[in-house]
Amino acid sequence: MSVLRAVQLIFLAVGSLRSAACHSTFDSHVVDQEYIVTFNGYYLNETRYNYISAALKSSGVNNWNILERKNAASQYPSDFDVLFVDECYSFKALDALTSHPIIKKVTPQRLVQRYLNEHLNGTENKVLLHRRSLDQDIKLWQKLNKRHKTRHILRAVPSQITKVLKADVLWRLGITGKGVKVAIFDTGLSISHPHFKRVAERTDWTGDGDLDDGLGHGTFVAGLVASSRECFGFAPDADLHIFRVFTNNQVSYTSWFLDAFNYAIMKKVHVLNLSIGGPDFMDQPFVDKVWELTANGVIMISAIGNDGPLYGTLNNPADQMDVIGVGGISFDDHIAKFSSRGMTTWELPQGYGRLKPDIVSYGTDVHGSSVSGGCRTLSGTSVASPVVAGAVTLLISGILAQGKVVNPASMKQALLASAQRLPGVNMFEQGHGKLDLLQAYNVLSSYLPQVSFSPSYVDLTECQYMWPYCTQPLYHSGIPVIVNVTVLNGLAVFGKVVDVPVWYPYSHDNGHYLDVTIRYSQTLWPWSGWMAIALSVSQTIPKDWSGTVAGHIELTIESANTNYTVNLPLRAAIIPPPPRIRRILWDQYHNLRYPPGYFPRDNLNIKNDPLDWNADHIHTNFKGLYQHLRSSGYYVEVLGEPYTCFNASNYGALLVIDPEEEFFSEEIIKIEADIANYNLSVIIFADWYNVSVMKKIKFFDENTKQWWMPVTGGSNIPALNDFVGALWYFSRF
Repeated sequence: MSVLRAVQLIFLAVGSLRSAACHSTFDSHVVDQEYIVTFNGYYLNETRYNYISAALKSSGVNNWNILERKNAASQYPSDFDVLFVDECYSFKALDALTSHPIIKKVTPQRLVQRYLNEHLNGTENKVLLHRRSLDQDIKLWQKLNKRHKTRHILRAVPSQITKVLKADVLWRLGITGKGVKVAIFDTGLSISHPHFKRVAERTDWTGDGDLDDGLGHGTFVAGLVASSRECFGFAPDADLHIFRVFTNNQVSYTSWFLDAFNYAIMKKVHVLNLSIGGPDFMDQPFVDKVWELTANGVIMISAIGNDGPLYGTLNNPADQMDVIGVGGISFDDHIAKFSSRGMTTWELPQGYGRLKPDIVSYGTDVHGSSVSGGCRTLSGTSVASPVVAGAVTLLISGILAQGKVVNPASMKQALLASAQRLPGVNMFEQGHGKLDLLQAYNVLSSYLPQVSFSPSYVDLTECQYMWPYCTQPLYHSGIPVIVNVTVLNGLAVFGKVVDVPVWYPYSHDNGHYLDVTIRYSQTLWPWSGWMAIALSVSQTIPKDWSGTVAGHIELTIESANTNYTVNLPLRAAIIPPPPRIRRILWDQYHNLRYPPGYFPRDNLNIKNDPLDWNADHIHTNFKGLYQHLRSSGYYVEVLGEPYTCFNASNYGALLVIDPEEEFFSEEIIKIEADIANYNLSVIIFADWYNVSVMKKIKFFDENTKQWWMPVTGGSNIPALNDFVGALWYFSRF
């Protein structure tokens, strides 16, 4: 890419430009709807009914009823109901329910968009929760058979994953998982399967009345945790609690999970494995219940997802702070291509995501239990997750035998502290590194309750691990770089920050040249919190100074009647400000942010999953362009605020890529002035927009009973027309 010259406007678009009149919002037709009504507390059926009835009666809502749920949790008080409301009363019902003081939240019942994270022979094989057609399966196998084949070194695949991770060393010490309750949320398990000797309970949450595994996924997952024959699991003496939360058609609903989670809390399980995931961290009842589970001491392990190698594709709930999110590697210690990458997308576009996955483990061609009774191999993060869950189960049994207590934070701290760093791999691919079972046991054996950070330090000079932060030095007048750090509290489930985190610059390392601004969660619950660090260069720095700066941030947590102080080391490289012609401002503010509602993908050839759920970001799906710009000598800064918030005199060009959001009139006026006063270049890359195509993409959602019509196309061309039209008109005068 040549030097950016101060041109008025460069516009590159794929697809046709349409007038602003083409832009419209398509209202979904609301019909009969099911809602999850969540209460502030657990109540019996009759009490919950009375609360809902009282709320609706005063608003004149007549045609409604509570759907009966027949499962193992029905014998206990519950904190939610599934409410059916006639279409004529939907909006009235929502207004009435949300204003009731006992009702916490009302959300649409969802067909859960999570995936069984299975990967087949190196080609993605997401087992969708919707039924897959035979034609799709045939096409998948045709794709497999067409793969280009070349010569390569043949590596032996270990037949026993437990031996690779040295579980047999702990077995010889008498540590076999005894006394630990493990919940497997999956597709069920046959009671007569020969590999399992301690199946404590099997429950069906789908309403099918079937407890057996019709798909084989649940059997394989359970086998990695506790198989006692042939292809061994890590903890053969653990008590398995089998939760069948998927039908044989791979369908599940949020309410099924909520009931099953409540039951797991009542049963006081120690470990819960979810070899599932999906782009749904805004499914608030689900997220709230995961928090409640871990707050009750349940150690949750979840697959990070099979949406790699694209970045920013983490699945929920593995992307939650209180959950151990697991990525996959091969037996030669390479990150599996299918393994989802960070960063988390909760924080976009204003900041940067948190570090995830937490750790990685073997997930390629791993041997495990077959539904027929023998062994098979399987790949995917759904494999890596139960490998870690089995290891955690083994660790708990060993620690319990020592008379010690383990909690979700202390277990996570031990796994992260003991993980083996993989060389040449960045932190958003490997987290803290590869699972080391024996070293984790040693850490737990000598563990003292503490507070720690993830990552444990911030070094913006360390490549490749600290990518992307290490790829560009800091300089005066640059937009602050934000690093999000997770705070893990091993002292107790609840903690609070004492005073304000303090930045201590090292004078001998010129730390005073670095300005550090900190935002943080006042409370840590459950077991965790966050700290967002904004880094910029001080105005007092000499004009031509360059070098490294260092210091640490001190944070004090009050928890369990104890004050605990922990330090976060910080290092960065500083250079003089580059020429403005070399500085590009990347517009993150107008990019698609998650969850997007219904936006179609940029690539319309993806027919089976047309909804784009990956938030746009310079270091996720636009990683390649960012690297190209940096290798060409440009400095790229990320704007997470409106155009009214930046100083155009510092930049040669504003780069607007694939925007989906509207442009405020104040922003347009600001850019007009910047072009006139500072000769700012504006470069726009946009994608398709076609109303007829959008209408064809619409679909009827069986879950919400609504027609879904895209809000816009691959890019919001009508909004761009308003923006470009104003600039074009201005540039003529």
